[in-house]
Order: sequence, then structure tokens, then C-alpha cells
Amino acid sequence: MSDKPANFLTNIIDADMANGKHNHIVTRFPPEPNGYLHIGHAKSICLNFGLAQQYNGECNLRFDDTNPEKESQEYIDSIQADIKWLGFQWAGEVRYSSSYFDALYEYALHLIRNGDAYVCELTPEQAREYRGTLTEPGKNSPFRDRSVEENLELFEQMRRGDFDEGRCSLRAKIDMASPNMNLRDPVLYRIRKVVHHQTGDKWCIYPSYDFTHGQSDALEGVTHSICTLEFEDHRPLYEWFLDKLPVPCKPQQYEFARLNVNYTVTSKRKLKRLVDENVVSGWNDPRMPTISGMRRRGIPAAALRNFCDMVGTNRSDGVVDLGMLDFAIREELNEHAPRAMCVLNPLKVVFTNIAEDHLEMVTAPVHPNKEEMGSRSLPFTHEIYIDRADFSEDTSLSRKKFKRLVMGDYVRLRSAYVIKAEEVIKDDQGEIIELRASVVEGTVGANPPEGIKPRGVIHWVSASKGVKATVRVYDRLFNHETPDRGNDDFMQHLNPHSLEILENCWVEPGLEVLPPESSFQFEREGYFCIDQYDSSSEQLVLNKTIGLKDVWERKAS
Repeated sequence: MSDKPANFLTNIIDADMANGKHNHIVTRFPPEPNGYLHIGHAKSICLNFGLAQQYNGECNLRFDDTNPEKESQEYIDSIQADIKWLGFQWAGEVRYSSSYFDALYEYALHLIRNGDAYVCELTPEQAREYRGTLTEPGKNSPFRDRSVEENLELFEQMRRGDFDEGRCSLRAKIDMASPNMNLRDPVLYRIRKVVHHQTGDKWCIYPSYDFTHGQSDALEGVTHSICTLEFEDHRPLYEWFLDKLPVPCKPQQYEFARLNVNYTVTSKRKLKRLVDENVVSGWNDPRMPTISGMRRRGIPAAALRNFCDMVGTNRSDGVVDLGMLDFAIREELNEHAPRAMCVLNPLKVVFTNIAEDHLEMVTAPVHPNKEEMGSRSLPFTHEIYIDRADFSEDTSLSRKKFKRLVMGDYVRLRSAYVIKAEEVIKDDQGEIIELRASVVEGTVGANPPEGIKPRGVIHWVSASKGVKATVRVYDRLFNHETPDRGNDDFMQHLNPHSLEILENCWVEPGLEVLPPESSFQFEREGYFCIDQYDSSSEQLVLNKTIGLKDVWERKAS
């Protein structure tokens, strides 16, 4: 049994196991393959697969592929990759709702024969009019009282493709006056003359989600069908079908609050618009809230799982602060990410008191708090790069305010020498292009002589042995806390500074041979990872995952 805190779902499962209702738990994750999974799906994945793990049960992966016009193999492949990356494995083979189309068709015939379904020829506009409103009951379709024989013949004609799209549909015969709109004779089948990515051109009628979902659960032996709260009003329909049909078992549906995160849009339609309008580079753009985008940005799978645990499972809708995810990311990376050095805005430093061919290997820990991670060797050479922000010509700056390099003063290079700034070289425009300095001998791993007190410690990279890199600095895609609320177009709230590309960066050698997705903490800069997709660049490409501190909290305060 897991040591995770209990929630209303674990309480239900505990009771079901205790009273003998179930002795083996089967859950399922049923995504539609019409887009990439996002952070909200991550919560559902962790919940469904996590419960199965917690109770030594099984979790099925079933693609709800009832709308082939919007589905593709690309989405199917990406969803499987996302689940595996998060650390989960589904039971048995991948399942598809389309695998049950034959059984669902027989279930539809069963309803027709029992007088519980009919072929309706109302147009979509007429059907909406007949459906009524939240305050007014609907009225029966004029085709509702057709005979069983006529409905069977018409449904067979639908299946054969004798009718055009939109000409008719198969509807359940329930209650047009029900206060629950989902029970007002919902559509079971529509005509769609579209080739399906799994079944080809076998079918030209496709079942609705509501008609597919519960019966697929039953055919798979699902015990606990867990979905988000927007499906709560669909539960009576889910149960109506199970009661009316000869299904092998009767799963129970339970609803939990979906994950809503501020500064984020999770509508697949809106995410697709960002992709289609080239606002982002694709579904896996590191600014996207998709699982593949977060992975490419360098967010560890463990951090995403921990975040989902932190959010918890309940039935109260709310909005989670994105800062909670940021906290989980920093916690995980601070603990496990190796350290490295990177200069984002380089300023060359030339040492006047060592030879031009000088090469000395200095040692630095891979992680300052984890000796077991070992050490790394760094080449110290005649020329190095430091960050421009780490040097100032202003000698009046106090040591308290500026703990970096100042003309005529000392600073320590991380894991290397204490150095002294001696001369500035400028171009014709007065811009500093080079700094001349000297090393204080004997200060690698040792204190400097008496009277020499370095201002602080700065990072550096060898100019001759370092590796040139492109660094993509990412920020939040939206600068509004609720970009898709209200009447505003969410595109109005795009953050114009969500991506900055730095081409002339230098990192310590060795990083260029490491595999994609390798993560690091760069000294004072934040956490970065090696990009996993970009093959267009001739040099190493790094993505910024997150800064060392939360700048958005400071902006809000």
C-alpha cells in the first residue's frame, strides 16, 4: 500500500475492497487522440495509473477515437510517449474505442429492438430547437414513435452509407422533459463519411462519446471509471446505458476536480490555434503546457508527479498557482541536477601572468551537497570568458552591493584562482571588448595571501576549450493570470518576452556529448537542459527550464 495521503477515491476503493465488491482494481485513462496531452491530463494520468499501482491493480490505456476527422497517429504516438515518460505503463496492449465498434453496433441494435432508440431525421438546427433549454422542457421528435422495424431498416441504411452526412442520426429514447439535458434523447450515432485511422473505411457511422464510454469500460472490466467534474451530469446517462444493455459488468463512474492552473491555457482547441498560427514552434514548444513541451523544457517527470500529489484529489474546483509547479521543479532539480558553468553574455578575460599555451585542469564537484556524484575537471587557460554583468569599471561600488569583479580589485573564479582586474580594452565605440587580469598564484583550492580579500565568487568558462552554445531563455507564455477567462481573446495576453534566443554563449566542455534532456544548474543563472529536438543548429542548444528564484512573485508584490 502506498504512503500517499488518503482522498475520497481511496476511501471509496478501500470500502469496495473491504466489503468484497471488488478484489481487483481496474482503472483506465481514455484520452481523445486529437491533440497533445497537457498538464491537466498529467493529473489524470497520475491519478488513474497511481491508484492502480497503489492497489496492485491495472490501468488500461484506451484511445477514445470516435471522431476520426480530428484524430491522427501523431497524437496517438505522442500520448503513449508522454505516459511512459511520466513513469507509468498500461496493462496489456493499447486499447481503442474503435476496437469495440462491432460490439457497440450490436448494443445499438439491442436498444432499437427494445424500443429504447430511434432514427431521427431532424436537422441539427431543428434538434437544438426541440431540445429545449435549461428552464424549458424539450419536445419529442416527430420521428420518435417509429416502429422497431422501420428504425432497424433506417439504421441499416445509415450503416451502408445510403444517407448523406447530417441526414439523420440514431438517438436514445429517454425523456425530453428531463431537467438533465444529457437525458433528452441524446445522439448515439452520427453519419461521418471519413476514413478512420484504425478501422479504415469499414464504418461511415460513428458512436458518440457518451454511448461509447460506459460500454467500453464494461467490456474492459473497469471497476472505477474516474473522470473530471464536467462529466458529473453525464453519469445518469452512463448508468442508463449500462442498465439497458447486456454488458458483462457495471463499472461505477466517479468525478474529481480537474486541474486548472493560472497563467495557462489548456483547451486543446486554443493550444492548436497557438500551433496553427505559429505563435509557438509546435505542440512540444517548451512554452506550451503540454507534457511534451514541459519535457523539452527540462521539467523532470518526478517534479510533475510531485506537483500532482501536492495539488491533491478532491471534488472542489479551483485554480492552482503556477508557482506551486515552479516550487516542485526547483525542489527536484536542486536535489538531483549536476552543476555546470555557462556564460550567457561573454566578456573575454586575458591573463597577463600565465603563458598563452597554459592548460591546467582544476577540479569542481558535480553537486556541492552530494559527494557520491563525484567531481568534474575544468580546463583553465590563458583566456577565459566571464559574464559581462560580473564586471564593473566603477571602483566606487561597495563590496556589499557588488560582490563581483571591479577594476583594480580581486574576485575568485569558481573552483579556480583568485584574479585581479588590471586593464580594460575598448573598441572605437567605447564598448568593453576585453579585460586584462592576473591570477594570484597558489590560490586554487587555497586562501589568498594576507591582504588579498576577494569580493566574491563568479563563474567562468575557458575561451579555447569551452563549447559555444545557443541558449533559449523561456518565460511564461501568457502575462495574464487568467488568459482565457471573460470575453477577451486569450491571444491578447501573450507575453512578448516569452522567448529570448542567445547565440553567443559558452559552456564548460563535456556538455556537448551528453544526451538530450540532460539537466544542469548553471551557476547563478538557473536550471537548463540540452534540447532534444533541434537539429537545425550547428552548435549545442540549451533550453532554460526555470530560474533559481521566482521573479513572477516579485512582479506581483
